[in-house]
Amino acid sequence: MSSLFGFRIVENLQKIDQDINRKQLRYHNKRVLVSKEFTFDAAHHLHCYEGKCKNLHGHTYKVVFGISGFVDEIGLAIDFGDIKEIWKEEIEIYLDHRYLNETLPPMNTTAENMVVWIFEQMELALKKRPQYKGARTEFVRLYETPTSYAEMRREWMELE
Repeated sequence: MSSLFGFRIVENLQKIDQDINRKQLRYHNKRVLVSKEFTFDAAHHLHCYEGKCKNLHGHTYKVVFGISGFVDEIGLAIDFGDIKEIWKEEIEIYLDHRYLNETLPPMNTTAENMVVWIFEQMELALKKRPQYKGARTEFVRLYETPTSYAEMRREWMELE
């Protein structure tokens, strides 16, 4: 049955093992990248810096993760919900509504330093999850303002 806008209601919802075989759920065996972003609010100040940022101030940061992996038997590389869980339980707790100079390891809390720390935390969390064998962080982008960000990429981490 069609509506005025050309939409239709599906009358026969596809059923597993009847309309589609379980072996068809994984369409390919290629590495793919999924991305998820989050925001957090935090305060910090910079040491040895002559400018406004030497004073205590805050930002609404945005973090964008790019995580790659091989799809599993149902076609998922990594569940977006699991990325959110890692963020909430293992990374955000050190960042959101915090004074970053006291919750992060000893460092100047520049976007350049923080993005590497965030990258390392995501990598550690992925390694602890055997269901995502081969999952890896490809990049992390940390926006300090809507137009300014620092980025860390896997290939740069491996250059050490």
